[in-house]
Formats: sequence, C-alpha cells, structure tokens
Amino acid sequence: MNYQLKKRLLILVFTQLVIILISFLNYHKVSLLSYINISFYFSAGLLLTSLLVFTIHSGFYDVISRSFSYAFQRGQNKRRFDEIPPLSELVTFNQKPLVFYGLINALFMLIALVIYYF
Repeated sequence: MNYQLKKRLLILVFTQLVIILISFLNYHKVSLLSYINISFYFSAGLLLTSLLVFTIHSGFYDVISRSFSYAFQRGQNKRRFDEIPPLSELVTFNQKPLVFYGLINALFMLIALVIYYF
C-alpha cells in the first residue's frame, strides 16, 4: 500500500479509538448514542479549526494582526507598519488534512445516526 494511504488510515483509526475512549470515559459505557455525541464534537472541532485556518490563509485577519502588532510594540526597535509580516504568511499550517478527517468522522457519525434511527 501507499505510504500516504497507510498514514491516513492509521490516523483515522486513531481518531476512532480516541472517540470510543472518550465515550467510555464520559458515559462509562460505549453505546451508539454516546459514539454519535462524541464524534459530533470531534468532527465539528476539526472542521471549525480548518475553517479558521482557511480564513487566516485568505488574508482576512492580516490588517488586524499587523495593527495590533504595531500598536503593542515598545522600545527602540519600533518597526514601520510595512515591515510587520502579515498573519497569513506566519501561519503555514495546512488545513486540508483537518477537512479530510473531519468529513470522514462526520460521515461515520451520520452512518451511526442512520443506524440509530432505523
């Protein structure tokens, strides 16, 4: 198998085990409803984090972060506004894996939800 595919499957299995472990620790049992609840929070967290990283990469927060950095500089080494790097250049985190794992976990949650109601 391809190395990337093995890595993705291993991380996916790890996330599922973490969801089951948190379900057991939180509800003191593993049931379909507890799996659905925990996997909803887990996939929502992954997807919302990926959306935040996406908006940072789009440059939406660049002016705000540069303004705060300029306003809170002290001392002799005060830089000009143009010399402050934008936030989109400082954050080099890739959001695509977060989207992938969030959507796959949401798909597993939806499958469990369909099984629960039917």
